[in-house]
Amino acid sequence: MPTYVMLTNLTAEGVKTLKANPGRVGEVNHEVEALGVKVVAQYTTLGQYDFVTVIEAPSEEVMAKVSIEMGSRGTMTSQTLTALSAERLAEVL
Repeated sequence: MPTYVMLTNLTAEGVKTLKANPGRVGEVNHEVEALGVKVVAQYTTLGQYDFVTVIEAPSEEVMAKVSIEMGSRGTMTSQTLTALSAERLAEVL
């Protein structure tokens, strides 16, 4: 299954939501998975992005749906990258 890396920043509204309900991150991951993807790993990061999430999705179209759904809430912005494992790169080379 294709792998994607989602780089996320919270908006001011997202920060308020997370502060009021720290468990919201887990809830959102369940909502994302209900859209047909699998959250493989998620990290809170310091620096340019607030979260880095590794997601497996059956297609670019499904991943686009996830990105648009999450972005439409107004609590975050994101950038999504297609990821290829080093092992797979070695295979195709």
